[in-house]
Amino acid sequence: MTVHFVLPGGVDDPASPSGGNVYDRRVIRALPSVREIEVPGSWPQPRGAARSALSRALGGIPDGSVVVLDGLVACGVPEVVVPHADRLRLVVLVHLPLADETGLSPTLAARLDTAERQVLRAAHAVVATSPSAARRLTSHHGLARVHVVVPGTDPAPLATGTDGVSRLLCVASLTPRKGHDVLVRALASVADLPWSCAFVGPVRSPVRDLVDRHGLGSRVELRGPLSGPALDRAYATADLFVLASLAETYGMVVTEALARGVPVVASSVPDALGAGGVLLPAGDVPGFSEALRRWLTDDGWRRELRGRAAARRRELSTWDETAVRLAEVLASLRP
Repeated sequence: MTVHFVLPGGVDDPASPSGGNVYDRRVIRALPSVREIEVPGSWPQPRGAARSALSRALGGIPDGSVVVLDGLVACGVPEVVVPHADRLRLVVLVHLPLADETGLSPTLAARLDTAERQVLRAAHAVVATSPSAARRLTSHHGLARVHVVVPGTDPAPLATGTDGVSRLLCVASLTPRKGHDVLVRALASVADLPWSCAFVGPVRSPVRDLVDRHGLGSRVELRGPLSGPALDRAYATADLFVLASLAETYGMVVTEALARGVPVVASSVPDALGAGGVLLPAGDVPGFSEALRRWLTDDGWRRELRGRAAARRRELSTWDETAVRLAEVLASLRP
C-alpha cells in the first residue's frame, strides 16, 4: 500500500526547525512505501496559489488511496480538503490545534477552529501526537475517536553537563507561544546567582530586546537554530533544560533532553515530561523563578531531579515504535 503524505513546504529548512516538521520527516522515512507531497504556502492561512496547489495535488491522487495530511496544511482549508473525503481515505495528523497558536485574534481563532472541526469530522481517521491532545480534540470537536501516536526519541548518551548546576538550555522557536518572555523574567529574578542559558532557535528581535532590557545580554546566549552535532553538543553540556511554553501538543525537545538524562523544568508538556521533571502552569513567572532558584541552590533537589530524569529516560519510546503505531492506523483504513 502506497501512502500519500501531504506536508507543508520547507520542512527541511534548517532555519525554521519545528517538532511537527521533525515528526513528519521521521515517519516518512520509516514507513515502507510513501509518496511525499510538499505544498509550499503560508499555512494554515494560504494564499490562492497554495490552495490551488493543494487542490491539484489531492485531485491527482487515485481514488481509494490512503492520504496523510499534516494538520497545518489541511485544517485551515476545509473547502479544499473535504470534497475529497468521499473518494480518498484521509488521515489528518494534528501537531497543534490551529486555535491554540498564541497571538491570534479571537475572530481568527474562532474561524480556524471552525475550519479545523469541518476537516477533522470529514476525515477517515485523526491522529494526535499526545494523549492529552487526543482527549481535547475528541471532546472539543465531537469526534468519535482520535488515535494517539506519540513522537519517538533517538537513544543518546548521557549528558556530561558543565558544572552540574549552572548551564541552562532552552530549545524552542522564538515565537510568543514558546514563552521566552516568561523564562527571561524568571531568569532575571535569579540574576544574583551564577548561571548561563543558551536559547537555541531562530532569533527574533523581540526576544533579543527583552534579554537586553533585563540586563541579561552577557548571560543569555541567542544561539540561533542548531541541528546535528552542534545541537547534540548543546544538550550534552546542559545541566538543566528549561521550557516555558504557553501551549504544546507534546514537546519533543523535552524528551530529547530526557534521553540524555538532563533534568527538566517546563510548562505545557505533561505527556512528554511524565514524572521526569517539574511541570509548572503556563505563564507562571513566580513558579519558574522559584524552581530556578531552588535548582541553583539546593543540591538535594538537584539529585532528586536527576533521578526523575533517569527514570523517565528508560521509559521513552523510539521512532521505530512511532512508525509501527502509525502504520497500524493506516493499515486499518485498507478497503
